[in-house]
Amino acid sequence: MIRAGLPRADAESNGEGGVGAVHRWTRWVAALLGGAVGFWVAANVVQAARLILAISVSRSEYLVALALGVLVIGVLGFLLGPALAEGAAATTRWLEGHLVRLPGAEIVFGVAGAIIGLIVALLLGPALSHIPTVGDFLPAVASVFFALLGWRVFVRKGDDLQLAIGLRRIGGTTDTDARPRTRMLRRRSPAGAPAEAGSAGSGAVAFGASAAVAEGGSMIKVLDTSSIIDGRIADLCRTGFLEGPLLVPEFVLDELRHIADSSDPLKRNRGRRGLDVLAGIQKDQSARVEIVEARAAPGQEVDSLLLRLARERGAKVITTDYNLNKVAGLQGVQVLNVNELANALKPILLPGEEITVRVVREGKEPGQGVAYLDDGTMIVIDGGRRFQGEEVCVEVTSTLQTAAGRMIFARPAVAGAGSPLQRVAESR
Repeated sequence: MIRAGLPRADAESNGEGGVGAVHRWTRWVAALLGGAVGFWVAANVVQAARLILAISVSRSEYLVALALGVLVIGVLGFLLGPALAEGAAATTRWLEGHLVRLPGAEIVFGVAGAIIGLIVALLLGPALSHIPTVGDFLPAVASVFFALLGWRVFVRKGDDLQLAIGLRRIGGTTDTDARPRTRMLRRRSPAGAPAEAGSAGSGAVAFGASAAVAEGGSMIKVLDTSSIIDGRIADLCRTGFLEGPLLVPEFVLDELRHIADSSDPLKRNRGRRGLDVLAGIQKDQSARVEIVEARAAPGQEVDSLLLRLARERGAKVITTDYNLNKVAGLQGVQVLNVNELANALKPILLPGEEITVRVVREGKEPGQGVAYLDDGTMIVIDGGRRFQGEEVCVEVTSTLQTAAGRMIFARPAVAGAGSPLQRVAESR
């Protein structure tokens, strides 16, 4: 027991010693750099005093000034060395974390824009350096400004630049467009059939433009949060009407997770239902779900990212969100609205047809009754109030299609021998 504990204690002491050695080296390096900076500052101060203030400085005074500069700034570097090193390391980690989350195409275009900005600043540098008073600093400021400007412009206009240089087609993708990457969540091969290309190994494949062309861009569907929470997408997958892969971006999964972790019980239940629905689709043999490795930056809208992904892949968006449906139409992205599909699949009743329904409540107008079909379609029955709580045969008079769905107007069917209405009348 004691021997087993000794190596761990030695490791801890070695770790502490290693950290202390790093701090000591950091202090001495910072002290040397501070001394060099102090020497440069003291020399320039003495030179400025001679030229501007016309102060005569002897050699001994010059050496004392240099020694003071080296000593003061060197001591500051020695004291602040570890803190400066920690700050530099934290800044590097922060920058690395942000760059890792950026798509590769954005980094490439950003670097290209920064280089072009530096070239512009270099061309303007000689003219800016002749400006009195601030001419010594303007070239450096211009370099930083144009580099940042070039980065921002090229990142924001990356799609247009790709189109301009022919890297991808409008409404689709080519082999050169691999952003954002897609990770296969599940891919099954029939028994005895050869495995699909890219399914071996770790199971992670790059679903880029070549796959999109092979599958057919119009067959790719992108699921949004509302369609997953709605749940009817799972029923559609089971019927086999949906062809092609179903893409689920990681920012949609993040949004589902945040909703599932909400303190509001209603939101929490909706989020958990969405996660259960997605898990059920994943297990379905007739569906192929793929996770797109794309995350939303802080403050970035999920809907805009979703439409951007669909536009780049030439895919369709499956949603139940009315506002997203409208915005996608303005941006030229095709949308498959589950609500519109449900309305289209409702049975068509023509005027004069008879159906048997149960009157559940009275209507807004005097004497009206209200009933519902199994799919939720409302039926307003003129004179149906007296049949509330009972089943009655009604005759369809007209239908009305609204944004909320279809509404059917009817009246009690003419009482004939053996008809439901006649039996109700006889029972009364």
